Amino acid sequence: MSKLRTGTCSWKYESWKGLVYSENSENMLAEYSTHYDTVEIDQWFWSLWKTGVILPKKQVVREYAASVPPDFKFSIKMPNSISLTHYYKNQFKDSPPNKFFLSSELTFEFFESIKDMGNLLGPLMLQFEYLNKQKISGQTEFMAMLMDYREKLPDEILWAIEIRNPNFLNREFFNFLNEHKICYVFSHGYYMPDIAKVYEKFGDLISGTAIIRLLGPDRGAIEEKAGGNWNKVIEPKDDEISKIVEIINDMLSKETDVYLNVNNHFEGSAPLTIQKFQKLLDL
Repeated sequence: MSKLRTGTCSWKYESWKGLVYSENSENMLAEYSTHYDTVEIDQWFWSLWKTGVILPKKQVVREYAASVPPDFKFSIKMPNSISLTHYYKNQFKDSPPNKFFLSSELTFEFFESIKDMGNLLGPLMLQFEYLNKQKISGQTEFMAMLMDYREKLPDEILWAIEIRNPNFLNREFFNFLNEHKICYVFSHGYYMPDIAKVYEKFGDLISGTAIIRLLGPDRGAIEEKAGGNWNKVIEPKDDEISKIVEIINDMLSKETDVYLNVNNHFEGSAPLTIQKFQKLLDL
């Protein structure tokens, strides 16, 4: 039977007191896990620095694992040291190539650092930035490199990718993901096409597991409006939510598991957005 998991992108927000946390919460993640059955860890994404690569500390991994019940799942953004073709320009002016790009060796080092999560491990998401011609020649080269990388990795891990190249979204791409057992991440924002339109075109090629990340279209604008307080809806997106609910119901009816990861930047408060989904999904 298919399953829907709902959670947020990160969880460390003082302004969620009264929505998720008690006033004197001693362990936010433990309290969070009484409300939701998944969470996205994005802090380990930031791993590529001038001084080298930084991977998760095992003690932190153990603390996270000890804070949640056994049926909980962590969805993790893989280190950007693996998914970046080049260093960021604010690190090196000439933005040199990243020698760790799609490195299976570094990927296995990352596995080793998080192995204490055990059965709590959900999807591992590779988030790619927009790949222009200076970074990669196009979709054909991208899929060839991704295929070579994927073939070196174990099947027991739930692999997922998020791309920022709308022109890659075609039937060839989704067939490729199915063939290589890679989940697609539907992302809202970052100039990606409307999730409902993507699903309308390629929903018949989605199976197994899908991830929906509701990120928001304009982070800077909503951050200014929120002023650091993520406890109210600032920019309602009820029409979009209704369409995504229809997509979720359709995927669940086709025995596809769904992870719904909501960011504060989507409407202004991830917990309040999730409440809307729960009401519409009759959860």
